[in-house]
Amino acid sequence: MKTKITEMLGIKHPIICGGMLWLCKPDLCAAISNAGGLGNITAGNYDTGEELQAALRKTKALTDQPFGVNITLLPSFRITQETYDDYFRVCCEEKVAAIEVSGAPAKRYLDQVHEAGIKIFHKVGSLRHALNIEKLGYDGIFAAGIEEGGHPLNDDVTTMVLTPRIAESVKIPVVTTGGIADGRGLAAALALGAEGVMMATRFINTKECIVHENIKQEIINRQEQDTTLICKTLNLQGRALKNELTQKVLDIEAEGKDLERIFPLITGQRVKDAWNNGDVNGAAFMVGQSIGLIKDVLSCQELMDGMVKDAEAILRRNLERF
Repeated sequence: MKTKITEMLGIKHPIICGGMLWLCKPDLCAAISNAGGLGNITAGNYDTGEELQAALRKTKALTDQPFGVNITLLPSFRITQETYDDYFRVCCEEKVAAIEVSGAPAKRYLDQVHEAGIKIFHKVGSLRHALNIEKLGYDGIFAAGIEEGGHPLNDDVTTMVLTPRIAESVKIPVVTTGGIADGRGLAAALALGAEGVMMATRFINTKECIVHENIKQEIINRQEQDTTLICKTLNLQGRALKNELTQKVLDIEAEGKDLERIFPLITGQRVKDAWNNGDVNGAAFMVGQSIGLIKDVLSCQELMDGMVKDAEAILRRNLERF
C-alpha cells in the first residue's frame, strides 16, 4: 500500500504510532517500525536530552527501520524550555525520520529540523491551524478529530469532517488520527483524502506495549461511550477513560472553585504508576473512543498486517461495485 506518506518516510504501511506518555519507548517503537509502520519515541518520557538520546540509540539497536519522535509543546509540571531545546537538538543529531509536534507551533526549530533532513508534522484539530502549519513550512499534518485520546482541540470537530476539510485545502500530506483502530478506519481515512493514519490507543493493546494486563483487559471490556472530556475549565481539554478519578475531576470542575485541586489528580507520575500497577481507577488514562473497537491483544506485526489486508479488501470491494 503506497501513499505519499510511505514514500516520504520510507515505510511499508501508512500507519504511524502517535505519542503516548510512559508507553512509547524503544521496545514498542522498534516493534512497530519492524512491522512496517512508523514507530514512536515520546520525548516526554525523558527528563533530559541525554536520556532521550540514549532511548533513540537503543531503538536504533532494535531496528534498522525509520521511526519518529513525539514532542508535545504544552504546559508541563517538569519539562522546561531548555529541555525542549535539548529534545530537538538530540533528534537532529540522531537524524530520526520524523518529528510529530503537538501543542504550540515549533517555529523556532523548523530550520534546525529541516537542515538535519528530518520531516516534521504538526497535529491539529482545525482547518485554520492546518493552513497556518502549511504556511510555516511543515512537511505534513496530522488531522486529529475529537475522538482522539489525549488533548483534542476544543473545536470538537469529528475525524469524518476534519480529514476531508483539511485534505482539500492544503497541498502537504494529511494523516488522519482519532477513532482509528482497524482496517476499516484505514480505508475510510484514505477515502477521505488522507495519506495514512496515526493511532495511539490501539497500540496499547499490543504484546510489545509494556502495560499491566488489568489495563489491557479494561480497554477490551469498555465501549466507545466510556471516555469523557476533562479539564475543559482549565483550557486543557483531555479525553480520558471514565473511571473514579476522572469523575472526581469532573465533580471539582462542576463546583467551579478550588481548581488547583485538579492538578495532583492529573500528574504524569500518577499515570505512570497506574500503567505499571494496573489500578484502573487511579489515573486519567488518555485513551480515545476507539476503545470500542478493541477486542484483543495482538503483536504489532499481526495488527498492522491485518489492518492493511482488511483495508485493501474494503477498497477493492468498493471499486468492484462500480
